[in-house]
Amino acid sequence: MTEFFKQPLEEKKVYSMEPGNLEGYGQHFVVSEKQKLDWADMFYLMLRPSDSRNLRLWPSNPPSFRSAWTHTCSVLCHESLLLFYIYHFILIFNHPSTVKYLNLDRESIDMYSSEAAKLVACLLRFVAMDMGVEPDSLLERFGGQPQSMRMTYYPSCKQAEKVVGLSPHTDATGLTLLLQANGVQGLQIRKDGKWIAVNALDGAFIVNVGDILEILSNGRYKSIEHRAVVHPTKERTSAAVFHQPCQDATVGPLPELVKRDGEALYSSTGYMDFIARFFAAKLDGRDHLESLKS
Repeated sequence: MTEFFKQPLEEKKVYSMEPGNLEGYGQHFVVSEKQKLDWADMFYLMLRPSDSRNLRLWPSNPPSFRSAWTHTCSVLCHESLLLFYIYHFILIFNHPSTVKYLNLDRESIDMYSSEAAKLVACLLRFVAMDMGVEPDSLLERFGGQPQSMRMTYYPSCKQAEKVVGLSPHTDATGLTLLLQANGVQGLQIRKDGKWIAVNALDGAFIVNVGDILEILSNGRYKSIEHRAVVHPTKERTSAAVFHQPCQDATVGPLPELVKRDGEALYSSTGYMDFIARFFAAKLDGRDHLESLKS
């Protein structure tokens, strides 16, 4: 993955995002030519359903992007150790058998995508049981388990205090699985008005609760505001797998929770309208989510 980002710009631009499309190489949330960009290189791919993939955007250069992915990707929920290291609704998932080296080919990504989807389905069942609702009531919102992945490369910066790797934001997802691909830390979450560093455990996923789950839960689970900072002398790489509702889903509080709470704390909207509004605006903390409150 790092080898791809270290190629000359012209090589990477072959896989640039096309107008009106989120997939490919480049930055999202660019709303002005005068905007200060994040200190990061990004590559975004659709994973599930498989017929949603644009294979033209799957790089053939460098060869390592499609070479064998050294991994032991048996992340089966029923035999994994779940470490719910809860840090203001960030859950850290620790499994005994995890990715060791992040090179990418289609077969490996297929396996990684499938096992990640199993893990998220397991976690969503736990969330449903915690809220006292039938698991299928929550899981049906994620029918087909739509999934995408963003790979991010954060170059070092000698004046790291003057740049931001990734601007403060929440994820427009149900759950996000974040894998830190090297040992350089950089993720921070916002708690009680302060930024707190999240030091990823070795061989662990960081699981972010996203906007969709906050809305579906009628506020019981909070979408975590987070950002990435850069290191003055070390580069950092990460891979985030996003798990979204199906395209025709209505994003709104679960009816059984509204009945129990006596009111819906968020307005309902179609998922495609929700995601279009999210990507049309500059990243700005929780503003997008707060605008949906009733």
